[in-house]
Amino acid sequence: MNKVVLSVVAALAVSAAPAFAADMPAKAAKVAPAAAPNPFDLAFGAAVMNDYVFRGVTQSAHQPSVAAYFEPRFNINPNLQLYAGVAGESIKFANNAAAEIDLYAGVRPTFGPLALDFGIWEYYYPGGTCYGGTAPGCLPALANGNVAKKNASFYELYAKATYTAGDWAFGPTFYYSPNFLNTGADGEYLSGIVKYTAPASMQFPNGIGWYVSGEFGRQWLGTSDAFYGLPGTVFAAGIPYKDYNTWNIGLGFTWKTLTLDLRYSGTDLNKGNCNAFTSDPGGTGATNVTPINPSGVGSKWCGSTFIAKLSADLTLGSLK
Repeated sequence: MNKVVLSVVAALAVSAAPAFAADMPAKAAKVAPAAAPNPFDLAFGAAVMNDYVFRGVTQSAHQPSVAAYFEPRFNINPNLQLYAGVAGESIKFANNAAAEIDLYAGVRPTFGPLALDFGIWEYYYPGGTCYGGTAPGCLPALANGNVAKKNASFYELYAKATYTAGDWAFGPTFYYSPNFLNTGADGEYLSGIVKYTAPASMQFPNGIGWYVSGEFGRQWLGTSDAFYGLPGTVFAAGIPYKDYNTWNIGLGFTWKTLTLDLRYSGTDLNKGNCNAFTSDPGGTGATNVTPINPSGVGSKWCGSTFIAKLSADLTLGSLK
């Protein structure tokens, strides 16, 4: 999510009236009207990363991914902004979806050092294939026995708050979906984020800035629908996905519009429950048995990983 900086400069031109005679009063100074600031702005950018990780779970099978976004904005006033956007990422899902397309919209009010953000986010995954199940057009289950729906698209409602105190920024984020990844399970995600941005006196030469940041979150998941159920067991109508904790910590470097972010990410979701949640087609083994993963197949899609991400972020205002 992108932060907004709105700067308004008003120029006042004052003309002095010459005195033609001692008894002639000077004319009042004229003030040129200030130009109204343009309330419209546009943010856009792109990124390349060695791994696309979402809440501790890889979305690209631990392979490189590219991303881009386009976000028009409307500033009602300096403290209230409306926005909408579209973004895209390359992914590798169990259903072989072609890509992730994100559509989102929201409002960002600010109250001094407190910035809020409320909105809705649609995750659209076109081009998927159904594996397993009895729906028309479904192919047989994956080689390791996992199944995957053709459609994994879903939406979330979100609320964020960021409080800035000097060089520090921190705050909570919350997301809710009634049908996470179209599994039939509801999902809630709550996290706390903290970031320290080095002041100008501590930056590197040539305007290279740096920051450190971290996040700790918990993902709650409900019970899937029957597509992901286990026939002949108490979970025939659906499996109760395992809730899990996730965390990340990283160091970033900034230069003009570029950011290099180096980050470590992890979860406490074991390989068996990860396999049940992700339907990883590359999952292997038979010893990762859990109540919702009786096959014992294990997935590394939820394991700890290092992420290097290079991004460029611009706004039309910054180009002027």
